[in-house]
Amino acid sequence: MPIARRLRTIGLLLPVIAGLALLAGLAGFRISEAMGLAALRETGRHRLDLSAESLERQIDKYAYFPATLGLERDVLDLVTGRAPLAQPVNRYLEMLNERAGTLSIYVLNRQGRVVAASNWSRPDSFIGEDLSYRPYFIEAMAGRQGRFFGVGTTRGEAGYYLSSPLAENGAIVGVAVVKVSLEQLEQSWSTVEAPVIVSDENGVVILASVPSWTFTTLRTMDEQAHRHFDRTLQYNARPLSPLGLTPLNRIAPDAELVQLARPADGEAETAVFPVSGSFLAQTAPLQGTGWTMTVLSPASEITGMAWTRAALAAVGSAFLGILLLMRVQRRGHLRELERKVEERTRNLRAAQDELVHAGKLAVIGQLSAGLAHELNQPLAALRTLSGNTVKFLQRGNLDAARGNLERIAQLVDTMGALTGQLKSFARKSSGVPRPVAVRRPIDNALFLLEPRLRRSGVAVQLEVPEGVAALCDPNRLEQVVVNLAANGLDALAGRRDGKLTVTAWTEDGRTRIQVADNGPGLSEDVLPRLFEPFFTTKEAKDGSREGGGGLGLGLAISAGIVRDFGGTLTGANGADGGAVFTIDLPAADLPSDPSAVQAGDLACPTLPPQP
Repeated sequence: MPIARRLRTIGLLLPVIAGLALLAGLAGFRISEAMGLAALRETGRHRLDLSAESLERQIDKYAYFPATLGLERDVLDLVTGRAPLAQPVNRYLEMLNERAGTLSIYVLNRQGRVVAASNWSRPDSFIGEDLSYRPYFIEAMAGRQGRFFGVGTTRGEAGYYLSSPLAENGAIVGVAVVKVSLEQLEQSWSTVEAPVIVSDENGVVILASVPSWTFTTLRTMDEQAHRHFDRTLQYNARPLSPLGLTPLNRIAPDAELVQLARPADGEAETAVFPVSGSFLAQTAPLQGTGWTMTVLSPASEITGMAWTRAALAAVGSAFLGILLLMRVQRRGHLRELERKVEERTRNLRAAQDELVHAGKLAVIGQLSAGLAHELNQPLAALRTLSGNTVKFLQRGNLDAARGNLERIAQLVDTMGALTGQLKSFARKSSGVPRPVAVRRPIDNALFLLEPRLRRSGVAVQLEVPEGVAALCDPNRLEQVVVNLAANGLDALAGRRDGKLTVTAWTEDGRTRIQVADNGPGLSEDVLPRLFEPFFTTKEAKDGSREGGGGLGLGLAISAGIVRDFGGTLTGANGADGGAVFTIDLPAADLPSDPSAVQAGDLACPTLPPQP
């Protein structure tokens, strides 16, 4: 792939990778945030249960106080007017208030006026005050237990009012009230890890971990609500400003993500938890009251952690995308290289085929002089025999003519076998390996060299069993054997005791063919370069002589042919001297059907004696 095209492809894919990385980051954020909020919800629910339980325990400690006052005869006599003096009841309530640790205890008659109080001796005593407008008085006069949070009109002290009707003979004659401070509970909440607030039925914060949040509102109050509170003095004219909780996202019926505005300077100095930022607000109603408890679990860390994980997911996805892109580009580059390698391999194979064919023609050229001599003798004999046959026919000597014709037929067969073998050797083969009985191409190769063998006087020892087979192309194997045997004849030139040995055997799934001579062998400087192209030790001679100089391609071509069959060609010196070349090929099993043997595998007939 051209570089410009590759860069263009990368430029098109990078936005896709960036988009996928962004989606992975968003998905990572959502998943991380959801998991963090789920864990935070579980923790918040536990905190909510503990805080609600602590508030209920605090209130339940005083819930029975008002009702117990109805058991005191002096109290009943006072509210009914039968006892003119309130001093004994005042002292009793004062003592009870000190022991119980409440803010105040007082008794009202049917008209809602305080007739006895624990703070009777203080300047801000409740005695004589008309509290008939208070909701807790109204509830008690209706025969119900009263529960009310408010700010006292006398001292401006906030507290929780518990009231109970005082009954005599089935009739309500007065109301007993206990005012409890929840300040100690608020202080204990200020040490926990998450803020806690309690809002009443009006949405006003009456208890909070942060003191500045008390008497703020969770929702905006309209003007009518403010006028009502001013009239009832429930919050003693407090401003009731909004707390500043902004809803963000509801994730469950009882859980919502909210944002809390930063408080004024100095308000959060003593808090052990954040008092601004994002929170998970979880609410639950408090049994027996119209109140709602809310736990604000800080969620900023979860959001920050989710963004961190989102960034990691995005970066990781981008990294994986880039790796994938690089892998795709590399695979494309490898495919391009493979295509080029295949194309060049085809070109090289074609060139090798041409080179192999040229090598065959070169061998035929070297054999041409000997072959011409072999053909000249039969041709001369044919000329002589044909002339004699004509004369014998003229004389009527048919037996002599028949004998000459039979000799002529033998010579023609001999010449046909020789030229046919040359034609078979010179043709281009497919080069496709198949099971081949190696004896046949060896016999064919020696047949081609037979004229040289006769003239050189070199003895040939052939040790090749018929059953030895290899996976190769017979025509090319024949060429390799011709090259090796011809080299052996060159090495034995001028020796009267020259000997060429060809052996073949099968061992460990391999078929080995050795061509050995008893010549001078291979020198140490020649051995490493035996199969280099254009390396030769033959000196250039007159082209009319067989053997002569060479281009140094015979062994290189032979090694390439053997390599194509999955084998090796090696050269070495024999133990008794001379050169030994070994062809190592994959062994093969011959087909059981003789007809499966191709024509090229047929052995060449032996030349008959010349006349």
